[in-house]
Amino acid sequence: MRAAVVGGSGYIGGEIVRLLLRHPHIELAQVTSERQAGRPLRVSHPNLRGQTDLCFTREEDLSPCDVVFLATPHGTSMRSVERWSGLAPTVVDLSADFRIHDPARRARFYPGPPPDPAWLARFQPGIPELNRDGLRGATHIAVAGCMANAAILALHPLAAEGLIGGPVVVDARTGSSGGGRTPDEGSHHPERSGAMRMAKPHGHRHTAEIEQACGITAHMSVTAVEAVRGVQVACHVTPSRTVTERELWAVYRKAYGEEPFVRVIRERSALHRMPEPKILSGSNFCDIGLALAPGGDHLVVVAALDNLVKGGAGNAVQCLNIAADWEETAGLDFVGLHPI
Repeated sequence: MRAAVVGGSGYIGGEIVRLLLRHPHIELAQVTSERQAGRPLRVSHPNLRGQTDLCFTREEDLSPCDVVFLATPHGTSMRSVERWSGLAPTVVDLSADFRIHDPARRARFYPGPPPDPAWLARFQPGIPELNRDGLRGATHIAVAGCMANAAILALHPLAAEGLIGGPVVVDARTGSSGGGRTPDEGSHHPERSGAMRMAKPHGHRHTAEIEQACGITAHMSVTAVEAVRGVQVACHVTPSRTVTERELWAVYRKAYGEEPFVRVIRERSALHRMPEPKILSGSNFCDIGLALAPGGDHLVVVAALDNLVKGGAGNAVQCLNIAADWEETAGLDFVGLHPI
C-alpha cells in the first residue's frame, strides 16, 4: 500500500513517517511540507538520517496513492477533504475536523464553520478499543485527540457498566510537543521551562470527545508541565453506587484484557504503581491504573500515553491496520525505554 503524509514536517507528521518507514505492508511514497519542499526529510526529522532518501514535496505535486494521512491544523482537512478522497481511497485524518458529530457540542467547543454533514458521516471514530468493528474496511478515519484518547480509555469501561454517578473531573497534564512545532510565547524556553502552567482551567476542546464517546458530563483542566512527550490524565469519578476495588479491576480486565495496546497497571511498587508517561515514550501503549478511596465513594482513574504515538500517529497506524485487515500490531512493536 502506497502512502502519503500531508503536513509531514510537524511532530505528529514526523512520527507517522517514522512508523510507516518500518511498516511491513506500507511503502511511504510522498511527504508534504510547503515550507520544506525540496529538502530531505532529515532536515525536519534528524532521527531519520540514513532511513530514507525522500524529500518533502508540495501538496499540489502529490500523485495518487492508496492512503493519505492528514497531519494538518484544525479546519484544514475539511476544506480539502474532497481533494484528498480523490487522491487516495483511504483518508486518515489526525485533525479535529471530523471527530465531533453532535452539532450543538461542536458549536460549543469548536466555533466556526462545521464540516459538510455528508463528509462527516463517512468518518469512523479512530478509537480501536471502542470501534474496532466500525474500523474494519473503513475508508475515512478520524483519529482521536491525545488527551481525549487517554481520558476515554480511562473512563469508558466505567460508563459502559453504569458506574459513573455524576460529572467527571479530568485533570490532564501534557508535555510541550502537544502544542505542535510552531513556537509561540507560551512555548518559548524561558517561559516554559520549569513551569506548571494551567493552560485551560475550563472548556478544553477535548472535553467534547470525552463526552461524546462515554456519554457523560466532563469538566477538564489542562496543565503544561516540564516534559517534551507525554500525557497523563487523572479522572475523578463519583461512582453511581458503592464499589469495591476487586469489582473495578474486573471491569477493566473485561474491557482491556485482550487489547494489544492497553495495559491495566496493578503494581505494588510505590514507584511504578501509577501510569507514567515517561516510560511510554515512542510506544503505542496506554497504561491505566486506579485508586479507590476507603469506603468506595470516590475513584481516581489514571491513564498515560505518548501524545505523539498512542495519542496520534501510532493510533492512526493501528486504525489503518484494522481497516486493511492486517495484524493490528504491524509496525507498532516498539515497547518504550527505561530509564530515559
